[in-house]
Amino acid sequence: MNSTGKILLVAFAAGALGLVAALALEGPGPLLKTELGQRALNGALSASAPPAPAGLAVAERGEPLPAFRLSGLDGQSVDLPRAYAGRPLLINVWASWCGPCIQEMPELQRYSTEQGDKGTQVVGIALDDVEAVRDFLRTTPVAYPILLDTPGPADAGVRLGNPKGVLPYSILVSADGRLLKQRIGPFEHGEISDWAKP
Repeated sequence: MNSTGKILLVAFAAGALGLVAALALEGPGPLLKTELGQRALNGALSASAPPAPAGLAVAERGEPLPAFRLSGLDGQSVDLPRAYAGRPLLINVWASWCGPCIQEMPELQRYSTEQGDKGTQVVGIALDDVEAVRDFLRTTPVAYPILLDTPGPADAGVRLGNPKGVLPYSILVSADGRLLKQRIGPFEHGEISDWAKP
């Protein structure tokens, strides 16, 4: 092996050792905050998930979001993604019993306020009981729309590309309705603005 090959081998080994040390000391958190880490996690979870129910349309990165209908807190039907067409859309799937979901709600509200009427529309989908969601929102109010679904093998999270049902789960949808990004896990303060850039 020539000297260039040896240098590359040593550099690769040092990089791998650094990655292992970082994971051992800090856990996978920093890696999971990267787009590459999120793609790897989503791929691993998808590979180990049971198949989606027959005939269920599931969102795929780069493809148009499958259309489906949910109810809002007011009982009115909302057709996704058509109801928010023409604007980028950040959909966050959560539940009132999910600790990390609760922790990220102020960040989602901050981002929604920052975006206003012209930027990315934030929509929450609660996989929860309507009364539990209403009780939760009394103590942690948000101004962005909240839709409801029942947890299960064909719920909104699964339809949006989260077959294992890990919460919280967020996706970014382009203004023309294509799935751009997926994120498993909560956002920390200030993270959404960079993540939601197409």
